[in-house]
Amino acid sequence: MSQTNVVVVGAGVIGLSTALVLSKHKSLNVTVVSKHMPGDYDIEYASPWAGANFMPVGKEGSNLRAFERATWPEIDRICRELPEAGVHYQECRVYGRKKDEGTAVGIWFQELMKEDPWFKDLMPDLRILGKSELPSSCDTGTSFKSVCINTAIYLPWLAGQCLKNNITLKRGVLSHISEAPSHHSTGSASIILNCTGLLTSKLGGVMDTTVYPGRGQIAVVRNEPGAMYTTSGTDDGPDEAMYIMQRAAGGGTIIGGCLQHGNWDGQVDPNLAERILQRAVDICPLLAPETGKVTELSVIRHGVGLRPMREGGIRVEKERIGKDWVVHNYGHAGYGYQSSWGSAWAAEKLVLDILEKEGKMAKL
Repeated sequence: MSQTNVVVVGAGVIGLSTALVLSKHKSLNVTVVSKHMPGDYDIEYASPWAGANFMPVGKEGSNLRAFERATWPEIDRICRELPEAGVHYQECRVYGRKKDEGTAVGIWFQELMKEDPWFKDLMPDLRILGKSELPSSCDTGTSFKSVCINTAIYLPWLAGQCLKNNITLKRGVLSHISEAPSHHSTGSASIILNCTGLLTSKLGGVMDTTVYPGRGQIAVVRNEPGAMYTTSGTDDGPDEAMYIMQRAAGGGTIIGGCLQHGNWDGQVDPNLAERILQRAVDICPLLAPETGKVTELSVIRHGVGLRPMREGGIRVEKERIGKDWVVHNYGHAGYGYQSSWGSAWAAEKLVLDILEKEGKMAKL
């Protein structure tokens, strides 16, 4: 059987998930080329910095909502069946404050904060919290069963699954999307998957000016919170957030954060770091049970990541660029993990459409 060569550009959670989905087709020969690989920590590489968890935020009619709905059963299956992937279940407690409506974080978490959310039929054990279960500063609250992902295990696991399916992984720096086929293991490819996240804004042939960074800052601590927590905003500023999640398999507890649109600064802001830790201790007394003070937190590190934001939301589209077919899959902002499988399957469908039109339909 003749094979069609496909090259996936980008090895974050989106690129690796997309490559893995495509590799299930025996008629596709897949290479992943990327500047950054699992194990790297670089400001350009968003995936390792993510929490990462599953808190649905997709708005009605958005492809994000459809991707979240499609992704949850697969993440749930991985959590149940594949402990080596570094995913575990955790209760998620969501606290809303009326005064946060309209702020950067309030808009981000708008769907999440509803007491009758669209995902009530998707996420297990969803219930409305009673007033006695809420922090005094909050007006509403829900609880549901979700997951937290240890990205330091999950990304290498994805890479390992790719290798198991005969995908070639290689380093490469592209200045133009048309260079991608030459990076394929055979030296040529007829379909390119563009999963370059934030770097799409700088990639020749694409140069998407609607893509911009959403700066996030986190701390990783050894203390255990007992559950995941998030609120709709903070009194410290409209672009500051409060979220807590304990990564699976000894990955520590992630405490955040902020959503600073258009900010490329990769350096840790020590004042923001202090506010992030203080907010977490205030909301979750279990983090500092003896004194209730920040000094009780055992900090592993502070970090900064840049979410790959896009004004029009996630872009999953096919396009002819020069002589090459390009399938775009980028713009996942702060919800790459929770939309990864849904968007990978949408990209897969576009690849199969191209093959069908060219009379090379891939067989499963």
